[in-house]
Amino acid sequence: MAVKKFKPTTPGQRHKIIGVFKREENVKVNGETKLCKSTANAPEKSLIVGKRSTGGRNSSGHLSTRYRGGGHKRKLRLIDFKRTNDGIPAVVKTIEYDPNRSARIALLYYQDGQKAYMIAPNGLEVGQTVVSGEDAAPEVGNTLPLAKIPVGTLIHCIELKPGQGASMARSAGTFAQLTSREGDYAIIKLPSGETRKVLLSCRATVGVVGNSEHSLESSGKAGRSRWQGRRPHNRGVVMNPVDHPMGGGEGRQSGGHPRSRTGLYAKGLKTRSKKKHSSKYIIERRKK
Repeated sequence: MAVKKFKPTTPGQRHKIIGVFKREENVKVNGETKLCKSTANAPEKSLIVGKRSTGGRNSSGHLSTRYRGGGHKRKLRLIDFKRTNDGIPAVVKTIEYDPNRSARIALLYYQDGQKAYMIAPNGLEVGQTVVSGEDAAPEVGNTLPLAKIPVGTLIHCIELKPGQGASMARSAGTFAQLTSREGDYAIIKLPSGETRKVLLSCRATVGVVGNSEHSLESSGKAGRSRWQGRRPHNRGVVMNPVDHPMGGGEGRQSGGHPRSRTGLYAKGLKTRSKKKHSSKYIIERRKK
């Protein structure tokens, strides 16, 4: 995956940087080089469901989240975050775009006829075989318990509770590292810099999440945010005192201490509960 810049033929093109997605590529299948489709024009029909857009409204129809609305229609791809088809090899049929996440997704065809989507890691190619379970090899795309993954391995899609499904390190370019083991727990360094304990029976996928160039992309124009369902966001400083704690004042005032519309301090106020159950598993806090 690479990024593409454009000639400034229009104001919107001047700062536009997007990811390049190859349509076809040469892949080795059973020793033979074949031209395979790396992406599909449409998602797998059996693995999509409709997605209703709320526009920031709650069940009563009242606006509860500002600056949302509009945007292109989306369909939810059903991603298999649990990977419980143990011991059954699956072939990567396509690597596809997903409008609901920054990472790419891979369509798997299992030998028993099942189909599933997974988060596509770096290095995963069309025609490659992946497998899950305790006996799986610690190779890119394979999912296995933390007890079976070698120390020092880069992993993603990590479970917090056994059987719950992947909940950590899922976005484009992210990864965690299995640093050591202590008793029933694995010590994992997360993308945020936090080091914490996770049960050895929890599963993770080997490798780094793909589409790492996502952070280099630039929309180039405000209209692209509207396509994604984001409406214009106005700052609290430019509002009136009745609308925001930082509003009011003659001319350009600083607005006082940064805070939210409801008066909660921003820029460093810790909001994590001191009585949170999972705090005992955190060895080192995330970087500021």
